[in-house]
Amino acid sequence: MSFRVVLAALALACCASASLSQGAEIAFGALAHDQTLPVEVTADRLTVDQADGTAIFTGGVLVGQGDMRLSAREVLVVYAAGAEESGRIARMEASGQVVLALGAEAAEADKAVYSIDDGTIVMTGSVLLTQGQSAISGERLVVHLDSGTGTMEGRVRTVLQPGGTR
Repeated sequence: MSFRVVLAALALACCASASLSQGAEIAFGALAHDQTLPVEVTADRLTVDQADGTAIFTGGVLVGQGDMRLSAREVLVVYAAGAEESGRIARMEASGQVVLALGAEAAEADKAVYSIDDGTIVMTGSVLLTQGQSAISGERLVVHLDSGTGTMEGRVRTVLQPGGTR
């Protein structure tokens, strides 16, 4: 049974749920991240196009930067203009069963675009974010890595787990 199915069943079984039609601001805490760290990519295949300054990693792609991990079926790396000497990456576009993990928080989506200079990750298509025992879903998640904040948009649904013991 997939992780997404288990979370969906848990969400339906829990009576403490809320459904929001507008965007929801989310505090990420653990998602504050240093985007200047080196990026390591592992994949089954790499195709480089010198003409347009891109590289495509396919097959079980794993991307790591510090404590942040991203996995996907395919990742397109777009190098910054004039990056022939430096190899500086402008953005990474992941597609196919995208999973982003940092600390105790994880997000799944169909696609993700990591703009390194901006320090943002935009995840789209059936987004599911888990924070400990809480879960929130929507169609678009924007994460600001420098501040550790984000916004979930598109028929947002969340399951809140009350804290504390009696």
